[in-house]
Amino acid sequence: MSTMTRNTGVQDQEKQNPGQLNSVQLNIVTIVNMERAIREKSLENAIYMMDNSVGGTGQGTRHLETFCKQGQVINWIIRPIDMEKRPDGTWPPMPKINNIVVLDTEIGDEEDVAEKKILTELKIYGGPDKMRDKFTPVYYYWAGTILSTAKPGLYHYRLVVELEQDGTKEKLYLNTYDHPSLRVLAV
Repeated sequence: MSTMTRNTGVQDQEKQNPGQLNSVQLNIVTIVNMERAIREKSLENAIYMMDNSVGGTGQGTRHLETFCKQGQVINWIIRPIDMEKRPDGTWPPMPKINNIVVLDTEIGDEEDVAEKKILTELKIYGGPDKMRDKFTPVYYYWAGTILSTAKPGLYHYRLVVELEQDGTKEKLYLNTYDHPSLRVLAV
């Protein structure tokens, strides 16, 4: 093997981000009882979460712990419990995740926002919301990648959810009451 071939191989290996080697995407699905959340103006007893991680706990609860790896892509998908098309052909209001806030649990106060970033948001693909119409169901999602530099450990987070309200253009913004978590494993 020539020196040029050997150097190119080493150079290619150095360029790769070891955290990006994990290509399996995780999905975290949040189901929202829209009627209860809007009536009580709280997500406390109105959300149920599940994921497809191996080893995660709290499936079907609001205390979900998702096992993930450095560099892994996670898709947070959100939808209402009521997904029946209405007689007029329209769909019920849809919930939307506006933000995911990672909390600082090292100091013991879960309400403090973490100082270090552990994930990067991937922007939504496809057309803007203005192009959607009331006859097409919309499933919102928030996607992000766990940074390859994120330290292994348990990270609690808070979902900031936007709820459409029937018969009004006013939106309701709620935070998760209990905090689900990501358990980041080293690659």
